[in-house]
Amino acid sequence: MWNGSAQLVLTGGAGSRDASTLPSRLHWTLALEGTSLLLRAQQDCCMAAPLALRLRPGLGKLRVELQPAPGGAGATLAQWPAAWLTGLGTPWNTLRLGGTLALSSTGFAAETVQGRWILSGQAQLDLRSMSSGLSTLDTLGSYRFQLQGDERGDAARVSLSTLEGALQIVGNGQWAASRLRFNGQASAAPGSEAALSNLLNLIGRRQGALSLITIG
Repeated sequence: MWNGSAQLVLTGGAGSRDASTLPSRLHWTLALEGTSLLLRAQQDCCMAAPLALRLRPGLGKLRVELQPAPGGAGATLAQWPAAWLTGLGTPWNTLRLGGTLALSSTGFAAETVQGRWILSGQAQLDLRSMSSGLSTLDTLGSYRFQLQGDERGDAARVSLSTLEGALQIVGNGQWAASRLRFNGQASAAPGSEAALSNLLNLIGRRQGALSLITIG
């Protein structure tokens, strides 16, 4: 029914001098399939297979379903270079992140009903082999951000955990009423305190050896 392509650009918004693009264009097709629309997106740099979204319109509502990857539940849907985030401006341009952001899901859906979003299913973003220009360490570690929805309409749960690495981060929160509330803490593994001191000062409020992270 419709196809097109675009260059994805991240920017800090009006007045920002920061912007970053990915090395290849995003291509998409939109087709009618039964009573729903199927959107398939493909990007050579970042997707091994097309990413599929099913759109189910209804009376006063719209449901968007993220389809699992062809490789099975939990397989990577897409991955992007962490350096892409520098286009958002502060603090990302200061952090100068390296590594890879990998998205996976066993099935996730977002439904808007009378202006209210209801999230169900699970989506996961793995931050692999992360690094920062603010640290002398080659890698900070690898981390996992999870979003777990609730079909009853309650707030979706979010969590951040450390898979491995010198920078230890843990936190929990919720996504409700289109707002994210998150509380976490970061610390340095023994022997890495000096190499991570500047980074810990930036990502949160220092309290002794800890850096406290609060959003919302």
